[in-house]
Amino acid sequence: MGNQEKEILVIGGGIGGLATALGAAEVGQKTMVLESAPQFGEIGAGIQMGPNAMAVLDRFGLADEIEKYAVFPKRLVLKDVYTAKELSVLDLGDEFKAKYGYPYIVLHRSDLHRVLLEACEKNPSITLVNNQFVETVVESENGVTVTNSNGEQFTGKAVIGADGLRSKTRKYFSDDQPICSHYVAYRGTIHISEISSDANMDDVIMWIGPNLHVVQYPVRRGELYNQVVVFKSNNYKEDSDDWGTPEEMDQVFEGCHPLVETALSFIQRQIRWPMYDREPIANWTKGNITLLGDAAHPMLQYLAQGGCQALEDASYLADMLKEHGENFHQAFLAYQEERIPRTARVQRSARTWGGIIHATDPISILLRNTLLEKKEAKEFEMIDWLYGYKKHLEKVNS
Repeated sequence: MGNQEKEILVIGGGIGGLATALGAAEVGQKTMVLESAPQFGEIGAGIQMGPNAMAVLDRFGLADEIEKYAVFPKRLVLKDVYTAKELSVLDLGDEFKAKYGYPYIVLHRSDLHRVLLEACEKNPSITLVNNQFVETVVESENGVTVTNSNGEQFTGKAVIGADGLRSKTRKYFSDDQPICSHYVAYRGTIHISEISSDANMDDVIMWIGPNLHVVQYPVRRGELYNQVVVFKSNNYKEDSDDWGTPEEMDQVFEGCHPLVETALSFIQRQIRWPMYDREPIANWTKGNITLLGDAAHPMLQYLAQGGCQALEDASYLADMLKEHGENFHQAFLAYQEERIPRTARVQRSARTWGGIIHATDPISILLRNTLLEKKEAKEFEMIDWLYGYKKHLEKVNS
């Protein structure tokens, strides 16, 4: 088989992997997406998409389809978890949209994933394969060969590891391990009719307090209400599930505002999500192998940028594949040169913001609240670096 006939192999069929396949197809490259699950799908609940992510979805021709499922919040609101006082507001209205070119949206993760999946299924340049637990990746003169847990092999002309937080592909670049933040999340959506009339359907609300927070917003055209409860466990034990339990959640949130207590009463308690990230690494590329999304830069979710950064990756990688043609090594090096500093900044900023919203000592809390209260709702300087990123669109339609 001649090298030209081989595909790019994408390991992982999540948001990042599917977006990568769409980006590669846009510039004329065939891809095969290898997903470990028996079917393509997305677990979890809501996801927030800043204008930097919406720009990529629009590039791939998906903005209209996404908007059928999305909710367009008017404000991001930080509230005190005990008093319900509004500490800070970011106005997401016309000025925000005009400045960044796209709206801020919230939607169900499964809706976003399905739109990406359907676009991949319709694309003749993309092959989707399930039940693929990739064990090894080896590069030789013939290409890059991926071997799965059954011993089956796929040889492509390049490999992109989009296989998430516990990426096997990352082991070729770093022997680091995921870092547990000692925080857990409990997530869930409930039907909008179950929500009390006090809930503001136009806002993304983040209730904050010492070592804890709750996020609430509507999803799926406003039919469902998404809630995420997050707290730091005092009982953290490595290699154990016996920490961050629902019982501990009830203790930690004792005395919070009645609206937050109501949220807790609806939350699904069966699945706890321990929260991990990793330190940024200085290199993701070796020969014709590179990393993307959480495999490259897993981050804590305090800036709601995990999925957004994977989409940015996919878009910029497509530009570099277009620019460098069949020279994948050069394309991957150019891709990471742009993306590593950007994503490392987001990873570190997410950690920092987590520290700010979860502040425990009275002086830090007073200082934070005083500064937040002085910020105008239409003051965008603090977020400009995040939402004003245009690198992933520079070469569109060129």
